[in-house]
Amino acid sequence: MGGRAGRDVEVDWDDPDTPAPGWMGFLLALWLLLGAACIWFAVDDLRLAAGAAGTPGVLQVTGCTDLGEGRHDCHGLFRPDAGGVPVVVGASPDSAAGDVVAARLTPAGDRAVASGTTGVLAASTLPFLGVALLGYLPWTTAVVLGARRGRRTLAVLGHVLTAVFGTATLVGLVLS
Repeated sequence: MGGRAGRDVEVDWDDPDTPAPGWMGFLLALWLLLGAACIWFAVDDLRLAAGAAGTPGVLQVTGCTDLGEGRHDCHGLFRPDAGGVPVVVGASPDSAAGDVVAARLTPAGDRAVASGTTGVLAASTLPFLGVALLGYLPWTTAVVLGARRGRRTLAVLGHVLTAVFGTATLVGLVLS
């Protein structure tokens, strides 16, 4: 690490192993798409967990089916807070038979998502991962474009974003 101190990172466009500028732009766009997809696909579960969508109630996990290789599929009975007929729904794969949690029923009525702090924490892990993935994208883009100013700030920003949101992802996974 000491040998690199003071050296500036540059893209060597003459190196045959370096993708052409068009491909480099395509790769950066894919990187952005990957991080944005992590955030986009979590929006519905975040809205449910935070109480902004769905029907409030209680989920009682009735059983889990072992799918092999450490994976399992869980199901349970959702009882709406407003009363009515209980609904058989899919439950989170990290559930265990007998678990009873506050939950919200999806508008489609096919699954229930834990609500409250636990639900929000579990639903936040994917967006946190998306932000952690995008942490170094601004710095990398600056390097590819040959920008000289502000790269150190972008590198520090990348360190901070990746460390904070990567840690938040791990904490969410462990505590959810």
